[in-house]
Amino acid sequence: MSEIETIDRSRTYTNNIIEIYEYLGIEAARQAIVNELQLTLDGARLEVDVRHLLLVADVMTSEGEVRAIGRHGVSGTKHSILARAAFEVTVNHLLKAGIIGERDQLTGVAENIIVGQPISLGTGSVELYYIPEE
Repeated sequence: MSEIETIDRSRTYTNNIIEIYEYLGIEAARQAIVNELQLTLDGARLEVDVRHLLLVADVMTSEGEVRAIGRHGVSGTKHSILARAAFEVTVNHLLKAGIIGERDQLTGVAENIIVGQPISLGTGSVELYYIPEE
């Protein structure tokens, strides 16, 4: 559309994030993600702090291209088997990992919660012992 001479590009908009990325670049795509999220949430009369939307847009564009949040994008590319399985299609992730002999090093929060281990964040990040004086 922008190649047509009579089109006013300053008033033309698309909600196709991939088109925006290909034509204007990753920063424009990031801003379009924020705008679309805000419009969707406003339409549903939901109030979400814009910093949360910025964080989502940053994660989706952090590698220089637009990635989905779903199993074929951000969540599906996690290194941990259990983190991928916690997102969706649990059986498929666990079955595939079992077939190829993949191991999980249990380095993330989600994996440790799943197996019931303490997490090294917050109160779990310190080891404190009380030795009473006798």
